[in-house]
Amino acid sequence: MSRRPKIIVFDLDYTLWPFWVDTHVTLPFKKKGNDVVDAHGTIIRYYKDVPDILKQLSNEGYELGVASRTSEIQGAKQLLNLFNWDKYFKYKEIYPGSKVTHFSKIQKASGANYKDMLFFDDEHRNIVDVSQLGVTCIHVQNMTYTLVENALKNF
Repeated sequence: MSRRPKIIVFDLDYTLWPFWVDTHVTLPFKKKGNDVVDAHGTIIRYYKDVPDILKQLSNEGYELGVASRTSEIQGAKQLLNLFNWDKYFKYKEIYPGSKVTHFSKIQKASGANYKDMLFFDDEHRNIVDVSQLGVTCIHVQNMTYTLVENALKNF
């Protein structure tokens, strides 16, 4: 691979996990054995390939970030912690508003150019907004290792 992204950023809801943290699950979350459950005891699931994707990208030396527009900031951060994914993310921009703001903060903190960033998100409006900055954006319908692999090859 001749060119590779300096930073890979992921949305959370319907990108790393198949739900909206602010409406589909109930806080507080907790560990129950190997599972993470919500206040009703419902097991919280993520897309199957996500832990391996994050581990692999981290092992390959990529800097990773999160850009989420959720209003459930604490819940999202709690899930990242309970899933043991905190260790992978150097940049965490989790709050309502335009993802352009999220990326502006990541760009300032990292010093990386937008053209050196790769972004995965399930919402078309976010893809449109962020791509206008010069970020390579990938629309996610189901987060898989193959999707990430192909995005890296085509970067």
